[in-house]
Amino acid sequence: MGIELIFEGLRLLVKLIYYQIEAVLRFFIKPGRKDVKGEIVLVTGAGSGIGQKMALEFAKLGCVVVGCDISNRGLVETRELVHEARAKFRGYICDLSNRDEIYKMANKIKTDVGKVTILINNAGIVTGKKLLDSPDAMMLKTMEVNAIAHFWTLKAFLPDMLSSNHGHIVTIASGAGFFGAPGLVDYAASKFAAVGLSDALYQELDHLGKSGVHVTCVCPYFINTGMFDGVKMRMMPLLDKNATVDKIVDAVLRNKYLLMMPNIFYVFAALKNILPAKSILALSKFTGGISSMDEFVGRRKTS
Repeated sequence: MGIELIFEGLRLLVKLIYYQIEAVLRFFIKPGRKDVKGEIVLVTGAGSGIGQKMALEFAKLGCVVVGCDISNRGLVETRELVHEARAKFRGYICDLSNRDEIYKMANKIKTDVGKVTILINNAGIVTGKKLLDSPDAMMLKTMEVNAIAHFWTLKAFLPDMLSSNHGHIVTIASGAGFFGAPGLVDYAASKFAAVGLSDALYQELDHLGKSGVHVTCVCPYFINTGMFDGVKMRMMPLLDKNATVDKIVDAVLRNKYLLMMPNIFYVFAALKNILPAKSILALSKFTGGISSMDEFVGRRKTS
């Protein structure tokens, strides 16, 4: 038994070295992009921001794009943009804080369009207030939309992916899924949950032997979509929406496990696991992260 354990440990060491070398090589030599033409893509929160842009870009790649949003106006805008690109788009109004609505929508999509093969859990909301100033209802809805809704979309669409061993789950989380900040307590909690969900799902799919179902978790800094208007951080401007979506689409096409933007976030995430908590706090003060939400305005509501 002792010898077997030693050999097993040696095999593990070889694997760890191999995977490390593979990761370094992939940093310099990117793997090829997969062909997604004909795939059925569902984008939640497709009526605005990066959700709308992702719907358009996947449509240009020849995908059958389905979008859901609580805003009918937003879905109409997205459909018009996709149609201008000579592609098709199906929109469904859905309150993602309502589990029953999600399941009803899923059944309708399967009947109207077919089995979803790329699920992009993108929809998100933000309160943008300090913890004690945040209304209870908004904090609850933040968790429901940003995290809990992922459970229901996964339970609705993942079984078909597992049966065919083909699919892709994309979780649009946030840098706030790794780093907290004042004014983002409920938002960060929801995004930490989304990151954890994606990580556990990745391992669960491997345990089930479903190598054909891929997972990508996206953790960007604040993006200039209007959702985080008023946010300011020293030395780090808001991310450009179009460039951000281009990187997300590329990450999906290359089956990338984790995408953080900007790249310095990878360094910050590593430091967080090494440095003392007070050092991370000092770093947050230096970069302006700790006061980034002080002048938050956010996006105006649309019907």
